[in-house]
Amino acid sequence: MSNLKFKLTEGVRSAAHSIFAHGFRSFLTTLGIIIGVASVIAVVSVVQGFSANITQQFDGMGTNVINIDSYTPRKERLQGVRAKLTYDDYLEIKHKVPGVSHVTPTVRMWGSNAIITYQGESSSSMIVGTASTYQKLNTVYPADGRFFNRSDDNSRRRVAVLGPSVISKIDIKGDPIGQHIGVSGEWFKIIGVAEKRGKLFGFDQDDFILLPFSTTRALLGGAEEPNITISLQVDESSQLEQVKQHIKNLLRRSHKLGKDAADDFEIATADQMLDTFDAIVGSTTLVLGGIVGISLLVGGIGIMNIMLVSVTERTREIGIQKALGATRFDILLQFLIEAVFLCLLGGLIGLLLGFGAGSLISNLTGLPSATVPGWAIFLSFGFSAGIGLIFGIIPAAKAANLDPIDALRYE
Repeated sequence: MSNLKFKLTEGVRSAAHSIFAHGFRSFLTTLGIIIGVASVIAVVSVVQGFSANITQQFDGMGTNVINIDSYTPRKERLQGVRAKLTYDDYLEIKHKVPGVSHVTPTVRMWGSNAIITYQGESSSSMIVGTASTYQKLNTVYPADGRFFNRSDDNSRRRVAVLGPSVISKIDIKGDPIGQHIGVSGEWFKIIGVAEKRGKLFGFDQDDFILLPFSTTRALLGGAEEPNITISLQVDESSQLEQVKQHIKNLLRRSHKLGKDAADDFEIATADQMLDTFDAIVGSTTLVLGGIVGISLLVGGIGIMNIMLVSVTERTREIGIQKALGATRFDILLQFLIEAVFLCLLGGLIGLLLGFGAGSLISNLTGLPSATVPGWAIFLSFGFSAGIGLIFGIIPAAKAANLDPIDALRYE
């Protein structure tokens, strides 16, 4: 055992000496490994950082949250038909579905964005009308001031909770709480500023204004009810499927859908959305990792070529080692250790460069901070070591099989 340990130690020392003695050649040799590992780590770190951020947001929602949206097949959309969920659907669910709480209607006001004004400054922002229970379901809590309550909603008060980005967009000076902001020509009193969430895929999650649902509904006016989204929390997780079925039956009956007609709504839980997201992230990581992993194989071939050249250059040295009693196993081990050491060194450099590239990409694109999971580090080093073993075995075997007398005669 001690003899093997000594051989391994000497093999590492010899490999390090040989690699650093030809530093530039070693760098060029490992360039394929460096690029391959850096590419894999950069891709994985960005995707995993994004995934961790999304998972954290879903965890904040809770696993027993249900979201209900209208759904119109593409063919019907092209014909100008649009399904919708209405305020009456919200009341039906709120009063007729047992075992649920925080039933929350949400409506987008004036399309995607609306003009907002403040003391001569103007910009646009996403306007959302919703109930006081919105903060519980979506974990949107005020950093300053307060969220609107049931009384604000029942009284149709013109109050607003702002995302922090709105403050800077229209340059609200001083304490925003108590000041007034114009939303498409209507004035609202600012009662709260939400906690900062940052950017996601370049999308500013803090650029929004929340208004009481009843106020928004009254301002929209018109004979046609707006399309809304309904969210709620199931009190007992074990009743989740039962509640979903109850809601489905209730909405189908309310929308007068025939037995063979498809649902004109979608019911999704946070778990379902997270599972779908995880599946997409997993597939994306696998495909991208496989594509950039090809460069690792190219790098391995480069290492094999250089190691074969190294064997030829050191033929006389091998002959001397064998003449002094080195066995075939000793020579084989020496060259294998050198190949693996070279690949691991390339893997380490690639890991550092990959994480740096991932962090840079995340910062430039507004994605969440890059994260390198432990499995990606072990996989990178494991794959690098595997490449060294696989592509180093041929040069090592060639060196081990050299005839000592022929090797000593080699010029």
